[in-house]
Amino acid sequence: MPQISSDAGASLDRIDRQILDQLQRDASISNVTLAERVNLSLPACLRRVERLKQQGIIKGTVALLDADKLNVGMVVLIGVVLDRSTPQSFADFEAAAQHISGCMECHVVTGEFDYFLLIRTRDNQSFNRLHAEQLIYLPGVRQIRSFMGLREVLSTTQLPFAK
Repeated sequence: MPQISSDAGASLDRIDRQILDQLQRDASISNVTLAERVNLSLPACLRRVERLKQQGIIKGTVALLDADKLNVGMVVLIGVVLDRSTPQSFADFEAAAQHISGCMECHVVTGEFDYFLLIRTRDNQSFNRLHAEQLIYLPGVRQIRSFMGLREVLSTTQLPFAK
């Protein structure tokens, strides 16, 4: 199970972990509701949430959108192999990857590929257009392999952490 960074993780107690668990489930809950769920006073709960934000453990609060209803329900995983393994080729690729339309994630990986990208798009045609207009022009790329998602089995934003 992933651990929270050593400096921040050392300061997390049971209540902090309960707060994080509740906020991962629904960050839109009020401080009143959160305080009730973790059995704290309103000011104490608010102070803890603010401290977790200041420590960078809570990075932000977002709305989770329905990709199908927004017409970007197709998931494509892309394995990328670079032609060189130099710091500059990695930096150039990473800078360019941040501008790929629909790119949700970019990970440096071990094994057969150098990177995996997770892209959301509308359908095969829109992915083909993205491939022709953007992916083939990425710097330093020797090979791209695309894997189309057929059905989403699990997708979560909740990080596992020791409770």
